[in-house]
Amino acid sequence: MRVYDILEKKRRGRELTDGEIRFFIDGFVSGAIPDYQASAFAMAVCTRGMTARETSALTLAMARSGDTLDLSTVPGRKVDKHSTGGVGDKTTLVAAPIAASLGVKVAKMSGRGLGYTGGTLDKLESIPGLRTALGREEFLGLVRRVGLAVSGQTGNLDPADKKLYALRDVTATVDSIPLIASSVMSKKLAAGADCILLDVKAGSGAFMKTLPEALELARAMVRIGRDAGRRTAALVTDMDAPLGYAVGNALEVAEACETLRGRGPEDLTELCVELAAGMLSLADFGGMARCRELARGAIASGAAFAKLREFAAAQGGDVSVLDDPSRFPHAGFRREILADQGGFLCAMDTERVGAACVELGAGRAKKDDAVDPAAGILLRRKPGDRAEKGEPLAVLFASDEPKCRRAEEIFRAAVRFGARPPEPRPLILARVPAGG
Repeated sequence: MRVYDILEKKRRGRELTDGEIRFFIDGFVSGAIPDYQASAFAMAVCTRGMTARETSALTLAMARSGDTLDLSTVPGRKVDKHSTGGVGDKTTLVAAPIAASLGVKVAKMSGRGLGYTGGTLDKLESIPGLRTALGREEFLGLVRRVGLAVSGQTGNLDPADKKLYALRDVTATVDSIPLIASSVMSKKLAAGADCILLDVKAGSGAFMKTLPEALELARAMVRIGRDAGRRTAALVTDMDAPLGYAVGNALEVAEACETLRGRGPEDLTELCVELAAGMLSLADFGGMARCRELARGAIASGAAFAKLREFAAAQGGDVSVLDDPSRFPHAGFRREILADQGGFLCAMDTERVGAACVELGAGRAKKDDAVDPAAGILLRRKPGDRAEKGEPLAVLFASDEPKCRRAEEIFRAAVRFGARPPEPRPLILARVPAGG
């Protein structure tokens, strides 16, 4: 078998066999296939696409390219939840403790933020002392004992994805449904959970800007999960406005705590209840209506917040900041943005809001950039709200005044006012159930 023949076959739009795909991935990971041929493969897939069977075969080959996590020693259903990324998306900090407090075992491998999308590990590490670099046995022990553990990806978990994504990022081949789906799902399959719930974002603050694109990706990932024998379902949710009012690591943890206490923003609470209910339903706790009741009950009883504290303490975190978020480190500078005109906030370019947050120091432009846990944005108005001239739109937090000034310019360019409020947009745009 020759790499040249595989590349030519895909360039002509023909379907690759499972054996050809495995040969390519194994050779790429071992170093036998050089980067320039892997880049040609990614470009061919990006331009010619892949069938559903090819995409599943690619995902399985990537998932098996390194270590896999065996969760069979953990009793009960193990559930993972994944979001495709957005602005203000702190749902793991809320939905996972809700589900775990009700008996679901949540074993989650998470990532860091890059660009305008936040990362769960960065949010968690804003809790002083909390460790996200967990060894395999410690991770499994926490899932057994606490019912919830969140760790960074281990060194040799899905090395094919690490290598291929690094090439895609510099060869303009990121924007491909088969490559995106295989990247996400190969990591989920390697992490070993029985059930996978996907939150696929759509809108100005999401990678998939339109509902049809997001729905196509959701269907592709659910199909891959089904082909691999994992119970998988997806929600397609709105990201045309930040989720909740807090954007930035410590600010989002504080908002998550408020939500678990029953005092969170309506949109964040609604979505987290739906995600937790989806996790419970996949784990055979009943239909969605019953699982929503269970999720709301876990918030009302305080069990979900108690589980967050238990989880944070088990991973070394100082839970006093969860009990009293005012104990989080404070940013050196604070800048209030006031409306320069009156009217309804008609639209908010959420990607630009995320970019403003990166400028403040809460995110990364490059993978090795440091993150300021205290930096971020607290929104005072969201699309649909009315503001009079001079009323606050947002508060910016950063380590110095120039960052606040630059971020304000970006934020102001993100908002648009009008005489009438925009049409309400549903939070949950579509569902792809486990049966497809």
